[in-house]
Amino acid sequence: MSFFDDLAARIEAADSVVSVGLDPDTDRLPDEVQDADLPRWAFNRRIIDATHEHAAVFKPNAAFYEDADGWRALRETVAYAHGKDVPVLLDAKRADIGNTARQYAEILDYVDAVTVNPYLGEDALQPFLSREDAGVFVLCRTSNPGGMDFQHLELAAYDRRLYEHVAERAADWNDQYGNVGLVVGATAPDELEAIRERVPELPFLVPGVGAQGGDAETAVEYGLNDDGVGLVNSTRGIIFAGEHSPEWAAAAGDAARTLRERLNQYR
Repeated sequence: MSFFDDLAARIEAADSVVSVGLDPDTDRLPDEVQDADLPRWAFNRRIIDATHEHAAVFKPNAAFYEDADGWRALRETVAYAHGKDVPVLLDAKRADIGNTARQYAEILDYVDAVTVNPYLGEDALQPFLSREDAGVFVLCRTSNPGGMDFQHLELAAYDRRLYEHVAERAADWNDQYGNVGLVVGATAPDELEAIRERVPELPFLVPGVGAQGGDAETAVEYGLNDDGVGLVNSTRGIIFAGEHSPEWAAAAGDAARTLRERLNQYR
């Protein structure tokens, strides 16, 4: 089965399109995990226990694991999430050329999907795309304000904006490989709608609901494809919902459940 087949099955089983971001900022971890051998893993394990029944996917961001203990923590996290029957999408935004791209793509031996940057073009993404059992989410219209610096540029030769061109190229890649989705932020609802109109078949990963204030209804209406497959991510709004509380894990579980119920109103 492909990643998106597995994801569709997980969405149905959990009745959820919630992506729970696992970004264990070491400056914000609760005291009770600080003395663990791997504090980030100890934190993630508690978060996974509290949220897995509400999660369609777990989404660790590679930036929070890029040291020796961090990679160990990530491997433990991925294995534990898989033990709960939840797929793992690594938010790494990778792309490069030649041997470097092939090395980056080896992460797909361990995780189920990855985010990639399309700026270097198809050959830089081919090592990811060729892993047809894995999911490849291409950055398209990101949720940060600076995304407009380049993503909104008009392409005169194509009569469209750059992010629209990225979406259509991603659709072409999906026609060839069958494993491509897009990253489209919930903080840009007009663009989210416009992209959906161009590529109705692609699943979206929609960040920005939660701490960034994106609109949940729009995220669901345009983030899911015609088959109801897609993901709406929240990270800080879930994992740090109980920050400074002794019941921080339970608070994360409550936040994940609340987001699932909120999104399900519009599915």
